[in-house]
Amino acid sequence: MTVCDDIKQKLQLDLNPVHLEVINESHMHNVEPGKESHIRIVAVATKFDGLNLVKRHQLIYKNLGEELSGPVHAISLHTFSPEEWALKGGQTTPSPDCLGGSS
Repeated sequence: MTVCDDIKQKLQLDLNPVHLEVINESHMHNVEPGKESHIRIVAVATKFDGLNLVKRHQLIYKNLGEELSGPVHAISLHTFSPEEWALKGGQTTPSPDCLGGSS
């Protein structure tokens, strides 16, 4: 099972999301081919109703400790309640291209 699959499985169980995307964006960065080190998560769940972004992100971090202390170097979180997701038309802003870090 891939890192993305593990993350998706854990978040499915904990959040019971109405929409979930776990996207490996490592190819956009200067990493070895096949790595899963830069992950983008789009999660829409009623569990986020009434929670600010910090609390939403804490829910996700709590479940992904193993991945964040191991193979995942960077994580981008896009968390929405179903109402917020509907207002956004089911769309998020794509990640920007990597600038390659410091020169």
